[in-house]
Amino acid sequence: MKRPLELWGGIECTVARVGDEYRDQSLETGYSDRIEDLDRIAELGIRTLRHPVLWERISPESPDRTDFTWHDERMARLQTLGIRAIAGLCHHGSGPRYTHMLDPAWPELLARHAANVAKRYPHLDLYTPVNEPLTTARFSGLYGHWYPHGTSYETFLKILVNECKATVLSMRAIREIQPDAKLVQTDDMGKTFSTPLLAYQAEHENQRRFLSFDLLCGMVDRDHPWWDTFIRSGVSEKDLALFLDAGDAAPDIIGINHYLTSERYLDEDMKRYPEHHWGGNGRHEYADAEAVRIPLPPGDLGPAARLREVWERYKRPIAVTEAHHGSTRDDQLRWLVEVWNDVNTLRDEGADIRAVTVWSLFGAVDWNSLLTRRNGFYEPGPFDVRAPEPRRTALAHAAEALAKTGAYDHPVLDRAGWWKRDIRFYRRPAKQSRSCWLADEPRRLLITGATGTLGRAFSRLAEFRGLNHVLLSRRDMDIADAKSVRKALACYRPWAVINTAGYVRVSEAENDAAACFRENALGADVLAKACADLGIPLVTFSSDLVFDGTLDRPYVESDEVNPATVYGASKAEAERRVLAAHDQALIIRTSAFFGPWDRYNFVWSILNTLSKGEGVAASVDVVSPTYVPDLVNTSLDLLIDGGTGIWHMANIGELSWRDLAAQAAERAGFDPSLVTDAGDLPVLNTALSTERGILMPRLENALDRFFIDSEMDWSEERLKMAAE
Repeated sequence: MKRPLELWGGIECTVARVGDEYRDQSLETGYSDRIEDLDRIAELGIRTLRHPVLWERISPESPDRTDFTWHDERMARLQTLGIRAIAGLCHHGSGPRYTHMLDPAWPELLARHAANVAKRYPHLDLYTPVNEPLTTARFSGLYGHWYPHGTSYETFLKILVNECKATVLSMRAIREIQPDAKLVQTDDMGKTFSTPLLAYQAEHENQRRFLSFDLLCGMVDRDHPWWDTFIRSGVSEKDLALFLDAGDAAPDIIGINHYLTSERYLDEDMKRYPEHHWGGNGRHEYADAEAVRIPLPPGDLGPAARLREVWERYKRPIAVTEAHHGSTRDDQLRWLVEVWNDVNTLRDEGADIRAVTVWSLFGAVDWNSLLTRRNGFYEPGPFDVRAPEPRRTALAHAAEALAKTGAYDHPVLDRAGWWKRDIRFYRRPAKQSRSCWLADEPRRLLITGATGTLGRAFSRLAEFRGLNHVLLSRRDMDIADAKSVRKALACYRPWAVINTAGYVRVSEAENDAAACFRENALGADVLAKACADLGIPLVTFSSDLVFDGTLDRPYVESDEVNPATVYGASKAEAERRVLAAHDQALIIRTSAFFGPWDRYNFVWSILNTLSKGEGVAASVDVVSPTYVPDLVNTSLDLLIDGGTGIWHMANIGELSWRDLAAQAAERAGFDPSLVTDAGDLPVLNTALSTERGILMPRLENALDRFFIDSEMDWSEERLKMAAE
């Protein structure tokens, strides 16, 4: 009887050296300080966990001095929880400062650490001495990203052999203490495609991708296509013979890590691609682009294709040892479920694939720059650590379902991920494909506020994210009319409702209170009651103007509301009514927003005035300006996660309207001195902060992206003004 497919877990735990600095992902994600995270993992039903027991952390100063204090606590807790650890000894690292990956003594030093670990924890029986040796060798020895920052094939291959030699010696040292210990050997697996001209380069890279496994499986002999390359690069025959003679070097489980960017396409017609893809090999210049963005034959790309190749080549047990995609929450879910389903398909074909590992359980930091820049760019995983305590995301719910039942469903899965939709192509086909629809009747969101900035932005980004939806105007559904709401919900049967409708004219509301309260408070109340009756999640929006601005610090969710305007009072009343009617509703308080797709916002208005050569006077009241694409994307993620209650959502940073205008002017190339102080007193501060979790990017970053995303080219407007 075939054993059930298991869901394993993994903690992004890289300790990588970049120059003279070390990056430690356990520290940067906070996992290092939270032993209770292991209980969170256990609650998901995960019973096998890739866990660090890293050389750099245990013996940082000398191989003769070890400190297992941190690990003792965690190994004991894992045993108590019934979780089997796969011990990782070196994860993208070059070792402590007293050695490096080109050091001839490196393999023996790592083996010494391995023996120390095995003696300390004799119950451990699964090991990964070196994580992704081929990938680490490429990034450290060929591309120069990590220490020792080599950029040659000689350095790359010497590092690779040293890593694989260290793996063999480490497993021998471990098995002297724990004879039943098994090697779970991980590496990234992709494939390179090309134009006919560059087929030779693609073949070269497609041979190279197997080198770590080929070495450990004793396949690199004199007939291997890379034997001569190893020898020419200074690798000794003695070192290569180690793998041929070792009967104990082959992995017990081959761990495959596959990412969308692992598959490449080489094309000599470079101008068809963004410049950051341009490069060459000394013989030809070409673009090296993501293969997923090229219309290749179905079945050539993706996890199933790569896993099938590995199974056919080695016929050894396999596990997917990293399943993670840094993207929007819907695509994170789609990727995990696609990998899970692909593995089940291959198992039905006869492949021995034991597990799928949900990776980066507590997220990852700065992997979008391969750790080479300290930008603090965080990708959440099943848990989002940007909160007082790690918060479960939809990935956690998916992981728990897969671990405990083997299946998971969510409305976002009715459509395929971006990598299977037409938006992925550099040049989109004229006719849109319907193959990305995975359900005959895809479930949909219902978005109100078709005529407003926020409603249109939600529709735009929902479409981009592959979220089936309907956008309704007041004529389609009057949210303050219970009969109209019930009729629309019955007609469209949404899985969630996003309410962006309402009265937005803050100044006019002072003389139009009845209309303002009808649209903002009554409408939200009616919608909340209808959604609650049907068990439908609701997202609705509130405002920083529920506060009077006299607190002299940014407001957090638990601060008492005290509106100073009719508009603010209508929003405060809406909050009260919605929470009373629907305890699972998500109420997002935000601030004045600006966006790249409409002209009805402060930043566009300021730039438009400046483009005419006119000066502007702006208020010195302090706010938290909010970039519409960030607000929409973060709100959608939080909805998918099942977020509830009141949540403050604004870009990180607070400044006055005047300073916002000046910063926008400067970025657009206008004279910021044209922005003056409106002189309003007293100065009010309705800036928003959060005590629930900072999910939005910094304001400076948002302003930069505004000028990239904007449908108006403000540099051209500046040049026109100069010409006049």
